[in-house]
Amino acid sequence: MNRFVIDTNVMLSALFSNRGKSYRLIEHLADAFEEGKKYNVVSVPLILEFEEVLLRPKNRVKYSYFSEEEIRLILSDIVHISHRTKLHFLWRPFLRDSFDDKVLETAVNGRAQAIVTYNTKDFAGVKTHFGIDILTPAELFEQGVLP
Repeated sequence: MNRFVIDTNVMLSALFSNRGKSYRLIEHLADAFEEGKKYNVVSVPLILEFEEVLLRPKNRVKYSYFSEEEIRLILSDIVHISHRTKLHFLWRPFLRDSFDDKVLETAVNGRAQAIVTYNTKDFAGVKTHFGIDILTPAELFEQGVLP
């Protein structure tokens, strides 16, 4: 597996704590980029969703140690170390939540093999219909996808 899409909840979790698998995943993506490798796939709609969710006041309280500018820089870095894809095909509505459809569309258009999320149940039917694995950050590491 060489491409995956990170769901917004994984980005949020990485900002909440530097001890969990989400943070470790983001660190690994940065380290891999330094070695000339890219694993993550992003699209404009997905990055705009990241920005909107990460900058919500109710979320900002949980990681107030980051300024708004720093959050925008983190997102810029995520774009820089990721494959960027355009959405040529839309699959809406496929999932119950239209925000999850953005993740799915990024994965399909970006030829990702997996979606990394904590809300695996929200992506019911994706494996069967699209052949895309739905994994938590821990499962991504357990499967040896990332060292």
